[in-house]
Amino acid sequence: MGIKVIATNKKAYHDYYIDETFEAGISLTGTEVKSIREGKVNLKESFCRIKDGEVYINNMNVAVYEFGNRENHDPTRMRKLLLHHAEIDKLIRLTEHKGLAMVPTKIYFKKNYVKLEIGVGRGKKLFDKRETLKRKDADREMAKAIKNAQR
Repeated sequence: MGIKVIATNKKAYHDYYIDETFEAGISLTGTEVKSIREGKVNLKESFCRIKDGEVYINNMNVAVYEFGNRENHDPTRMRKLLLHHAEIDKLIRLTEHKGLAMVPTKIYFKKNYVKLEIGVGRGKKLFDKRETLKRKDADREMAKAIKNAQR
């Protein structure tokens, strides 16, 4: 299939219980695509929003292309996401009626097209985040002990 992951949003999995994911295309300019190919994109503070029946991503930081001219792009502009109407309707239902949040989790290339994975989920409380960190530490320690025991 040829999927090349450019950036992931680890903070999304730390702050949210991601229940469902959607794949969306992004409406980009040429210098943005070139900058993303170089890996100069940050999803950490970005979020998705529905406006006038269309889905947009805000605060996704795509660095200015080094060799761009006066046609260079604004790094944090609002970008339109390309989804089918049925998917948009489902996202509207999930976010407005169930109160879930849309968070970008991953940006990647698929057949030379830039795709964005949107995770839909509910936010974690502080004690949930601590529990997740404890579980990860315990799993890491167990894997280390098993590795040492096999030697």
